[in-house]
Amino acid sequence: MVSSWSLEALEPVDSEVSKALTPAEAEDLLVNLAAVFLGSCDPVAASPSLPEEDEAEGRLPKTDAIYQALVEQIPAVVFMAHLDRGIGEAYVSPQIQETLGFSQEEWLEDPIRWYQQIHPDDKQRWSVEAAQMFLSGTPLRSAYRVLARDGRTVWFHCEAKMIRRKDGRPWFIHGVGFDITELKRTEEALQEERNVVSAILHTVGALIVVLDPGGRIVRFNRACEQTSGYSFAEVQGKYFWDLCVVREEAERFKIIVEQLRMDHSAKEYETSWVTRDGAQRLIAWSSTVLPGDDATPAYIIATGIDITERKRLEKAILKISSDEQRRIGQDLHDGLGQHLTGIAFMSKVQQRKLAERGWAEAADAARIVTLVNEAINKTRELAHGLLPVVSESQGLMSALKRWAVEVEDLFAISCRFRCDEPVLIHDSGMSTHLYRIAQEAVNNAIRHGHASEILISLSASDGSGRLVIEDDGSGLPKLPANHLGMGLQIMNYRARMIGGSLQVQDGKLRGTAVTCTFPLNSGHETQATYDYEADAK
Repeated sequence: MVSSWSLEALEPVDSEVSKALTPAEAEDLLVNLAAVFLGSCDPVAASPSLPEEDEAEGRLPKTDAIYQALVEQIPAVVFMAHLDRGIGEAYVSPQIQETLGFSQEEWLEDPIRWYQQIHPDDKQRWSVEAAQMFLSGTPLRSAYRVLARDGRTVWFHCEAKMIRRKDGRPWFIHGVGFDITELKRTEEALQEERNVVSAILHTVGALIVVLDPGGRIVRFNRACEQTSGYSFAEVQGKYFWDLCVVREEAERFKIIVEQLRMDHSAKEYETSWVTRDGAQRLIAWSSTVLPGDDATPAYIIATGIDITERKRLEKAILKISSDEQRRIGQDLHDGLGQHLTGIAFMSKVQQRKLAERGWAEAADAARIVTLVNEAINKTRELAHGLLPVVSESQGLMSALKRWAVEVEDLFAISCRFRCDEPVLIHDSGMSTHLYRIAQEAVNNAIRHGHASEILISLSASDGSGRLVIEDDGSGLPKLPANHLGMGLQIMNYRARMIGGSLQVQDGKLRGTAVTCTFPLNSGHETQATYDYEADAK
């Protein structure tokens, strides 16, 4: 500890030595330093002095009135003091009273008042930093809390410097303190808001990823960590699309990011993630842009929901529903249909017997036969509605051809099915979904578009198939994506269920073109010799 003090103790020392100063040694040094100001002079607020040496006089020359007026108009507390003179040579600007409630005289009459008013939690830090300034000459730049006369806590950003004479002896210190209380309050409010946002970010169940404009990850919430198995530290700074499963999805996401940067419009899409343990998760994302000061994207915020289990359950429910419809259709066709056929045959035999005997009841028997045959036809139609596609690779082509013929007969319009080369689909579930999409699109063209000509096309290339329904009607009304009709939503849902996509746009025939692109499995076959042209006439 510094037991005795003199100006010689403030000779320049190595900065490493000053850094090793303990809080107790720093406080002792400052207490001894304060003793130099306790002279016989009365405490006055002298004019601030210019940092110009006057060795002959041994003191700083007084500043003229212009400089004093300038200093006293600065919105900060300016202070200056000799290190070898009493408090008569000390100065503090009038702002001290406005800021802390102490007059200049009150503040200067006690050389340790500043230390006394330092907030208890900041005193130790201030002591160490001030002592280091006196010992090493390093400027002091730091922020402290100071207690005002009325008990308020005022934040000061202080900058102080010790000036030495040419021979290295300490001469005087001068500095300035800026009231940054409002700034600190704003920072605290922002920090509190940041803490709330961070808590929400990490407790919400949704996946939240914040990207920079280039697509690199800058935030990754806890739900993302739990779903992917990767910590934020492992993915920070990496491109978001590096977490995608397949190259096709990565390329698609790059395009989405570019679109977000260009038009700032929200995007919705689905991507797959491979977790750390190799499992695959399907995520439904919704992205938006947080603009910067110059209207350019500052961040891209992507919010996702893990829909893997939901999709699995949807597929399971849809499969159960399809299987049940198929079973009922088969039962109607093979069970009730065959039973009614037997009744119709027996009724026909009975009619003939009655007619041979010349009985009048023969006419009633003929009527019964007609009714039974009508019941058989209705049963077949009902079975066909429940089971439109037969379980064979050419079932979809046959069903679409038959549907086109039925539409022409029922609505008296032109409806054709075209398939230049066979598209053989071995998955009856996929065939059924595609048939329902075509059925809904045709019904929309007739009911809403008032079409007089409809073309249903089926084709395949490069491992994917295309089902296109075009009409010459008035087209569908232009509606936002979240206001689509139930029919379009169901078509879109069916397309997603088979791993495909649906697009609705203006058609070549002036009306609407509904296009469903879907993947073909390894069972897909193409026979160039097979000419399947369905002109339903």
